[in-house]
Amino acid sequence: MDVVFIHNLEVKTKIGVFDWEHDIEQKLIFDIDMKWSNKIPAENDDISKALDYSTVTDFILFFCRSRQFELIETLAEELANRLMAKFLLPWIKIKITKPGAISQAHVGVLIERGTK
Repeated sequence: MDVVFIHNLEVKTKIGVFDWEHDIEQKLIFDIDMKWSNKIPAENDDISKALDYSTVTDFILFFCRSRQFELIETLAEELANRLMAKFLLPWIKIKITKPGAISQAHVGVLIERGTK
């Protein structure tokens, strides 16, 4: 299985269940793995056949900054659905870390959707 990945993507967005969280931006860190066949783009050295991680990154940034979620679980689920539909991905793994949620640890969620 070929994978295109975007790791350690830092995004500032409004997220959280507490009232005080609704008015501030917090940092989230995304690690995203996407199943994508790299054989055809590699054979032809053709970006138009590749999964352009720059375009995917721009989509993630726009999506997170234009929406407000209470739960990172909801954000992960909706982002996975949108990315799979927009980029025709058969499988995706998304890890979202919320470093400021607990001072002693980095916490977050990890989901996998689709067929490996």
